[in-house]
Amino acid sequence: MTRVLVTGAEGFVGQRLVPRLLERAATVIACHAPGTAPPEPWTSIPLSGRCDRVELDICDRGALERVLGEHAPDAVVHLAGLSDVGASWHRIDDYYRVNVEGTECVAAAARTLPGPCRLIIASSAEVYGRVPESELPIREDRPLRPRSPYAMTKASAERLTLDRGAIAARSFNLIGPGQSVQFALPSFASQLAEIEAGRREPVLRVGNLTSHRDFLHVDDGADAYAVLVERGEPGTAYNIARGEAIELDAALRRLIEISGVATEVLEDPDRLRPADVPVLCGDGSRLRALGWSPRRSFDQALQAIWEDARLAS
Repeated sequence: MTRVLVTGAEGFVGQRLVPRLLERAATVIACHAPGTAPPEPWTSIPLSGRCDRVELDICDRGALERVLGEHAPDAVVHLAGLSDVGASWHRIDDYYRVNVEGTECVAAAARTLPGPCRLIIASSAEVYGRVPESELPIREDRPLRPRSPYAMTKASAERLTLDRGAIAARSFNLIGPGQSVQFALPSFASQLAEIEAGRREPVLRVGNLTSHRDFLHVDDGADAYAVLVERGEPGTAYNIARGEAIELDAALRRLIEISGVATEVLEDPDRLRPADVPVLCGDGSRLRALGWSPRRSFDQALQAIWEDARLAS
């Protein structure tokens, strides 16, 4: 039975990955950051695996070595990190410490284990930077040209680990219920829910709507990580991508249709990023060759985001 340690198990992807690993009869060591509330016990779901929950600071190398030494995982899925591209411009030191130094600590701790340990790190499509339309969808062999502090930390984490046998999961835009309102579509849905409830004037404030993104339901993203745990090739990067780019303006219009809420849309200068990448669209054929494929539609993801926003409002 495979033993899998997951950092950031309390996060957007982690909460969905842990049950998938348990369904595959893995023993899971679900690590959450100090001061965060871990998810509800996964034992409420009929699963065949076993789950231990551990509080862990990924920047504490000694703590990492103790936890990994105690649990001796066969694989580590490193999801913990800071992921808001816009916020990274104002918190460069924090992003470097957590995303680069934290990843270095996780990788170093994994190398202290006496047996082999597969390491999967969460990277991002943002590492590719601006790519000409003629060269889309983006393949994994494209040179990395990060354009934000966040993207630079992810590219740096890859450089520290890929050559030593890690697997890099370059996620494109994972969306779905439970995502922070720091991100565009959950923010739009939250504002629409407040308008519907009468707590906000019917004006939806947005940033740049001309960017195109390869949106993928977070559950499909979690499925991809589970496949990489089982069949990913060490030292290899994989795009987690659908292969279609949707303009954010079109995504917003569809979300408004789903909500049925009448609203004006206004651009808010405070929501604009210093260096937004115009188009991100990934070639996911390398991951598909391992047996993965997206099973949920964009509309399903939007519907789930809207329902989640209404429950939270």
